[in-house]
Amino acid sequence: MKHLKEFDLNNGYKIPSIGFGTWQISNEDVTEAVLYALKCGYRHIDTAIDYGNENGVGNALKLSNVDRKEIYLTSKIPAHIKTYEQAKQCIEESLKRLQVDYIDLMLVHSPRPWEGLWDPNYPRLYKENLEVYKALQEAYEDNKIKSIGLSNFFVDDVKNIIENVKIKPVVNQICVYIGNTPKELIDYCNNNDILIEAYSPIATGRLLNNQELINMANKYNVSVAQLCIRYCQQIGTLPLPKSKTKQHIKSNFEINFDIEKEDLEHLKSM
Repeated sequence: MKHLKEFDLNNGYKIPSIGFGTWQISNEDVTEAVLYALKCGYRHIDTAIDYGNENGVGNALKLSNVDRKEIYLTSKIPAHIKTYEQAKQCIEESLKRLQVDYIDLMLVHSPRPWEGLWDPNYPRLYKENLEVYKALQEAYEDNKIKSIGLSNFFVDDVKNIIENVKIKPVVNQICVYIGNTPKELIDYCNNNDILIEAYSPIATGRLLNNQELINMANKYNVSVAQLCIRYCQQIGTLPLPKSKTKQHIKSNFEINFDIEKEDLEHLKSM
């Protein structure tokens, strides 16, 4: 790719500027999908305990001819896990399922269980998230994980973490796509040197039939999916597109163009 290949993280590590997401890919299908993604050039693989496919991802890493040191591997502590002991156990089990000695990035998947994430009346669980984070910090100090991050954390949740921990999170993985660019949260994280990772950069396919985006993609001679992925990169976030289809896995990685400033500003305003 002619543009940015890696982002710098606040702990000195680098992370590939595009990742292969594995959400909603079954444990049976994910091995082939990850193997093909690695063949296409992806070096950043994103999974989670809640996805139920860590075994399959681990099998792909074992079967591939890619050196483990070249692969950036992410997993996540489930949303409902909110104690130190449970989180500690999750890390150990992830290492076994993924068949690796270390995980590059481990995230707290959500500040609240899924049913409470968008509920303003649900308890904020600040203390519980610090307990989970404590387990991650210990694993970091033991070299079982190389970086710690967050996912789906709102400003108040991120603030609770950074004001009360030794090791700052390196990323916050949130939903970002054209038409859904949460500026306040992105700015807050950027101002605290926390990289935003963008999951669902194509809005789980909902943007593919948007005529305005089709017209703009035609201008650059790219697909709507490629336009969406590049948008996320150009606003300084790290996209995590996912697909089971070989053609889409390949084309989602081939992002060799720049969106003009005027078009980028228009996309931001949508």
